[in-house]
Amino acid sequence: MIHVCALADLPRGGARRLPLTPPVSVFHTTDGEFYAIDDTCTHQDASLADGWLEGCEVECPLHAAIFDLRTGEPDGLVARRPVRTHQVVVDADDVYVLVASETTLEAAS
Repeated sequence: MIHVCALADLPRGGARRLPLTPPVSVFHTTDGEFYAIDDTCTHQDASLADGWLEGCEVECPLHAAIFDLRTGEPDGLVARRPVRTHQVVVDADDVYVLVASETTLEAAS
């Protein structure tokens, strides 16, 4: 597990980008849920952590591609390829992410 941050450091509606290879973003929705996806938009290289979070979707700040945080699937015409999703674990006062293997997305396709 990779430590993301203290729970208090990721408020509802916020996102945190992890400088991994590839980068991963962790989102805390306004409903209190946590999700993690690969950070880079599959349409063009833009950080999804810099996008707009609404419900369980994030909108890319560059060309408005939308991704479902639960599945990684794109919603709309701009992006066609999904992003990989990762498991988030909240343990006491800390947030962690379990990064999925590179083959996870390939197996789902």
